[in-house]
This record gives sequence, C-alpha cells and structure tokens, in this order.
Amino acid sequence: MAAETPIDTAHAAMEAAPDHAPARLRFYERVADCELYLLLTEEAQGDNISPELFEIDVGRFVLAFDREDRLAQFAGRPAPYVALSGRVLAQMLAGQGIGLGLNLDVAPSAILVPAEAVDWLHATLGNAPQETEARLSEFTAPKGLPEDLVRALDAKLASAAGLAQAAYLVGTVDDSGRRGHLLGFVGAPEAAQGALAKAAGEALTFSGIEAGAMDVGFFDGDAAITAKLAAVGLRFDLPQPQMPERLAPAAPGRDPDKPPILR
Repeated sequence: MAAETPIDTAHAAMEAAPDHAPARLRFYERVADCELYLLLTEEAQGDNISPELFEIDVGRFVLAFDREDRLAQFAGRPAPYVALSGRVLAQMLAGQGIGLGLNLDVAPSAILVPAEAVDWLHATLGNAPQETEARLSEFTAPKGLPEDLVRALDAKLASAAGLAQAAYLVGTVDDSGRRGHLLGFVGAPEAAQGALAKAAGEALTFSGIEAGAMDVGFFDGDAAITAKLAAVGLRFDLPQPQMPERLAPAAPGRDPDKPPILR
C-alpha cells in the first residue's frame, strides 16, 4: 500500500474536525506547498499549457494529483501533464472562475476546491508581514506565540534552502515600550528577502494568527545586533544546498513569478 501523502494527512485531519479552522488552514497550506501534477489535453509547448477542463453543475475544474501514479490511475492511459506547485497553480487559476479537482477518484483526499477557494488561496499566499522600521531597544526570549506557529516556521524555513544562513525568533521591546516579536534573518541576500518575508507571512496566516503578531528583519552575519538575537532567540537553521554540476532548463511552472500560460 502506497504511503500517505502530506495532502492525505492534512485532508484527513480536516475531515475529522470540520469546524476546526486551523485544520482547514493546514490543508490549504499543504496544497500550496506540494508539487501537483496537472492533467493536460496535450504536451506543454514551452510556457503554454492546455489543462483538461471539466464542467459540472457546480462549476469548471482542472484536475491535479499529488502523485504521478495517481494521475495515471485516474486517466487510465498515457496522459500529458505538467508538474507545478500548488501556489503556482492557484496563481494561474485566480480570477478565472476555475476550481481545482484534487486527487479525484484515486485517493481518500479527493476534493473539489471551488473557484472562490482557489482565489482565496492565491490572495492569502500574497500576505507578508512588514519589515520592521521601529527602533528596538531590547530583545528577549520569545513568549506567548502558539506552538503551531513555531512548527509552521520550522517547516517553511526548512524548504527555503540557501536563502539565508539562519533565522532567530525573539521577543522585542521598542522605544515606546511596545512589546512584540521579530523573526530576524541573518545573511539573506537582498534578492531573497521578499521570498523569506512571504514565507514568514504564510506561516502566520496558515497558523490562524494575525499578521501584526510578528515583524521581520534582515541582518548581516557579523552585525552586533546578530549576536543579541543569537543570545536570546529561538534559532532556525536553513538548509544550505550544494551547487549542482550544471543547471537544467526550467520546466513550466517551476518559477512562481512566471506561471504557465493557459491556452
């Protein structure tokens, strides 16, 4: 029997507690983070793809699966597809009145995600905390944040390989005496800072926490403030990837800033 996928696990938790908002949020987070296999009418032509569209009484849907063998099982024949993340798929479908049929007929996580929910997911993935500009007078150990947020940050940052050296979650006190929290990234190049802020925002959102609960800052590894963060903060180590021997051409859907074009 094939192993349960992250989407299967999150879907089962959501079904077991239909009124539990955090379980629903975690399901949508898994959909966004996982690689999905989108059924096409024909092979992709560069960045142009032609998804199979199915229309039923509740709307129009594309079909995607979280494993290749599940797509093959559903199609019952060799079928063209493209692999892309759930977040790229949501970006591609947003505003078009098209929903997502996920793992239909082949898994316990089979679900129809209506167009309105796809639009919500795309909008939610765009949330990010503001980079802090306040003058901070004190750093403390983090207190009062839910354990769900710490787990979510750990999972998000584990997938942000090479974007920073590390991150520290600390409590803060600013010059006016206001207390808060800060996620401080160390050694993040400027080009990676937007993606890291977005990842932190997603961890907040999908933990059911208001965006204002945590600020984001970026610091040099040799800055004096970094030592203060390290002294009291909860450290997250980001994986440091090995450089590949050569770079392969990007497949459709791999770049979230250039989603495939429907045709």
